[in-house]
Amino acid sequence: MSERPTFSGTDIKQRLEEENVKFLRLQFSDIMGHTKNVEVPSSQFEKALEGEITFDGSSIEGFTRIEESDMLLRPDYNTFLVFPEAIEGPDKSKVARLLCDITHPDGKPFAGDPRYALKKQLERLQKAGFDNMYAGPEPEFFLFSRDPQGRPTTVTNDAAGYFDLAPIDKGEEARREMVNTLVEMGFEIEAAHHEVAPGQHEIDFKYADALTTADNIITFKMVVKRIALKHNLHATFMPKPVAGINGSGMHTHVSLFKNGKNAFFEEKTTLQLSKNALQFIAGLLEYADEMVAITNPLVNSFKRLTPGYEAPTNIAWSASNRSAMIRVPAKRGQSTRCELRMPDPSCNPYLALTVMMAAGLEGIQKNMTPPPPIQRNIYQMSVRDRRKHKVKELPGTLREAIQIMRRSRVVKNALGEHIFDHFIDAKTQEFDNYRVTVHHWELEQYLAEY
Repeated sequence: MSERPTFSGTDIKQRLEEENVKFLRLQFSDIMGHTKNVEVPSSQFEKALEGEITFDGSSIEGFTRIEESDMLLRPDYNTFLVFPEAIEGPDKSKVARLLCDITHPDGKPFAGDPRYALKKQLERLQKAGFDNMYAGPEPEFFLFSRDPQGRPTTVTNDAAGYFDLAPIDKGEEARREMVNTLVEMGFEIEAAHHEVAPGQHEIDFKYADALTTADNIITFKMVVKRIALKHNLHATFMPKPVAGINGSGMHTHVSLFKNGKNAFFEEKTTLQLSKNALQFIAGLLEYADEMVAITNPLVNSFKRLTPGYEAPTNIAWSASNRSAMIRVPAKRGQSTRCELRMPDPSCNPYLALTVMMAAGLEGIQKNMTPPPPIQRNIYQMSVRDRRKHKVKELPGTLREAIQIMRRSRVVKNALGEHIFDHFIDAKTQEFDNYRVTVHHWELEQYLAEY
């Protein structure tokens, strides 16, 4: 398991002084998963470390009303790092960062803080007797060229495919700098390679506890985008930026630990999966359609979740079959885990891990049993066969996903009323905006004919 270092306020003050840091970024996530930041100069470091920096919460979409706008940024000391030269540039002043929890002026946690939602769910998990949930994400992304004005295009900078090398893989140099930068920032990188589609890449980092993983995803996406910009490229985590080729997913490997041991492993069962593992899988299957708006939150997300591009469209599980929504990788012992294959990298990682944990825990607490695993290619199964095996389909649009989520007790309890309501409102508006927009396809299809 990946462990991040622990820091005290004194440790951080010493590091800031030793490395001559001039600015400190206090970062947090909004409900949609966008990283926000308040930057303070060295004169305000003491105040920042004491959690006394305020900001206007009413200016952040979905946070709070104007009459309740004052918010405090309470730094998590263990997220401290000094940005390497590759991020800020050799000619700029040194900059450090801390990820923050958001509180009201009286110190009460803010219900709209996604990080707080994940922490609450972790408390629920620990009350149920588990140490933690561990997660290993596989976020994919595209590298696109920029036009002469620096604006992103959808022109890929290479025509490479899965595991190709330079010179066919023209993103290798940028990807290598991303890896080196992430390592310098404390990441343990396990692999980096070109993915299936032209211009598509993947960098895998070591799994960690759920909170650390969510923090890591936020940091990872920032690094990828900043390094891409240095190479005059645009990195995007949009799930399906180009039609007709594979989209970008964020397959997430999940396991529970109890008393320091993997609670998903049991040597003498058929698949060496414990009762807790099967219950957890059953919970993910049961509530998949209710949480997919969180794990796949864009109109565009559902253009990835279509047959033929290695993305799951059916709610099923398998011990090996990659057409299923949940796969159980072959490794056992401390490495026993299930892989949830539907999430994409546009999701808010705090909320996505929150609902995954909630669904799995619900399966454990309700003693759910999953249906038998399916080893066949689900895409090739007939409608009759899918019905026979009780295989349901994931929602086909964001609108459908939101309608199902709106009725979900499990997701609402996991996220809290504030995040749940604001998320649904924002995504309903997003789909309505999409619905009334006249798209290029419509003009090509209908303008001349009608």
